[in-house]
Amino acid sequence: MNSDLLTAEEKAVRLCPATGGRRAIIDIGSNSIRLVVFDGPDRSPTVLFNEKVMAGLGRSLSEDGLLDEAAVQKTLRALKRFRLLAEAMGVASLRTVATAAVREAEDGPAMLARVQRLGIAAELLSGQQEAEAAGLGVISAIPEADGIVGDLGGGSLELIRVRKGKTAGWVSLPLGVLRIGAIREQGEGALRAALEKMLRGEKWVKEGRGLPFYMVGGSWRALARYDMHLSKYPLPIIHQYGLPTERIRPLALMADQIDRKKLQALSIVSSSRIPTLGDAGTLLADLVEHLGSSELVVSASGLREGLLFGMLDDAQRLEDPLIAAARAEGVREGRFPEHGDLLNHWIAPLFSQDPAPWVRIRHAACLLADIAWRANPEYRADRALEVSLHGNWVGVDAFGRAMMAQALATSFGAGSMPLRQLVPLAGVEALQIAVRWGLAMRLGQRLSGGVAAPLRASQLQNQGGAVTLTLETGDADLYGEAVERRLKQLATAFGAPHRMDLV
Repeated sequence: MNSDLLTAEEKAVRLCPATGGRRAIIDIGSNSIRLVVFDGPDRSPTVLFNEKVMAGLGRSLSEDGLLDEAAVQKTLRALKRFRLLAEAMGVASLRTVATAAVREAEDGPAMLARVQRLGIAAELLSGQQEAEAAGLGVISAIPEADGIVGDLGGGSLELIRVRKGKTAGWVSLPLGVLRIGAIREQGEGALRAALEKMLRGEKWVKEGRGLPFYMVGGSWRALARYDMHLSKYPLPIIHQYGLPTERIRPLALMADQIDRKKLQALSIVSSSRIPTLGDAGTLLADLVEHLGSSELVVSASGLREGLLFGMLDDAQRLEDPLIAAARAEGVREGRFPEHGDLLNHWIAPLFSQDPAPWVRIRHAACLLADIAWRANPEYRADRALEVSLHGNWVGVDAFGRAMMAQALATSFGAGSMPLRQLVPLAGVEALQIAVRWGLAMRLGQRLSGGVAAPLRASQLQNQGGAVTLTLETGDADLYGEAVERRLKQLATAFGAPHRMDLV
């Protein structure tokens, strides 16, 4: 009955494994040195390991144009460790890049030579390359991004126009967090004046008026975490956290004035970020006012993810990162690799009115439909909720996470009512739709036992005002008591009768 579906699913499943093995990026920044090891699907890699050393290479750059020697020694020690870890982890591709501090320092070439002697081939990124990578990093994790990306590092601030999956216009400014304090000491309004002067000839930045500003960089992420704490935000996920622009100026003032020991005791912001939090906030407030941004959106992906994304071919870049990650996880944790895509096709006729953004969220939920089957039966709904709500997904905001979580929790037996903890994220009305997704998935799981054949030989649709399950005559015995009960539950959620037809 649905025999044409499996070919597409088999093709999709074959896309899941990573083709290049483990990949790693070492980022020699002006403030920190970081190793990130990635694994998993090429389009949506998972962070396997992440370590940062706050070296402060660019700390004295504005004074004498040289890298701080103590910071250089700290950097070299960190790089020795990172090289050994990458080798031990079986990293197939290691890329090491240096950014603003090394780029601007008089002794930058000597620093790169010292790194080379460690057996690490480091490449010096130009301002354009750094900006391009930051922009691509945001696009990789928020494919629909349309606005201005701002990547705040220790030595520089990169601004990049992104739209339609590409970068279009960039500028690199000497406004890293290690430099802002000295400018602010020149007096009130000095930072704003410096920013406006630096952007005066960049006509493309006017394109960002009325569009979102995408925040990249540890200091701005720390500022967003502080805001999450103050607003008691119910989801501790930084990626795609949104802030209204009018909240930034008061937030920056609070970050300037709060007792640092008190903030450190809250354990919401890294202690290394606290000293520059007020400077980062003030720059952000001045910047979004100058740009006329509509809102602020945090991106957990930036330069390092952008470097990986830039290595993909055009077809890979066009893949949906949420779907790619959910499919890979479904294949890894599920019982039958083609099941999630097939289940999505099977329940889709009931939800033809869903808007396009919801269709992909429902698809992702179906790909994760087997995510909790190994857990204790009493804990499966909780497990499904945890993975979908708090998983390391990109390409999905808090609303989408809540919809996935509701559908999967319902599918694993959480009942037919919206979960109270999800209401602040998605609202009751939307969650009721997700409940229907979950009940349809639950029916499909019971009918099929998780295998393909029963789904391919049946149809689920709204026919003549009734939620109708159609089976081939030879498969009539699949309609057992448990299947009938779940069909009735699904129909009740639609406020409709249920029916089983044979063909």
